[in-house]
Amino acid sequence: MRMLALTALLLCISLAGCHTHQKCDNQKAPAMQETQDVYRHVVVFKFKNTATDAQIKQIVGDFGKLQNDIKEIIAFEHGTNVSPEGLDQGFTHVFLVTFKNKAGLDAYLPHPAHKAFVEKLLPLLEEPFVVDYVAK
Repeated sequence: MRMLALTALLLCISLAGCHTHQKCDNQKAPAMQETQDVYRHVVVFKFKNTATDAQIKQIVGDFGKLQNDIKEIIAFEHGTNVSPEGLDQGFTHVFLVTFKNKAGLDAYLPHPAHKAFVEKLLPLLEEPFVVDYVAK
């Protein structure tokens, strides 16, 4: 009898946490929605031949520091092209800036720190390539 009562109690407790499947699924929905809303800003640079290694190193460092000034940046990474395919068309430096959602990207683009960075970058830049996408 005690075992039956304990089983019934455990069943009630587990059902109390989720009255219907739909309610449980809704409780998980916000976490899934955040993942779907993540915006990635991919930036690839082709520097001018006149840009020195020191200038390029400074630009890379300055780009990374934007996350200190722009709270909407939730992740930043970068690297240089190492592809053996030879399809880079002279683009050498890749940056991936991640935002929680579109509002983060929208705040980043006109942000004064971003604009100041772009002003330093432009004299050294031959061509940029930019793609934004929603992470799946």
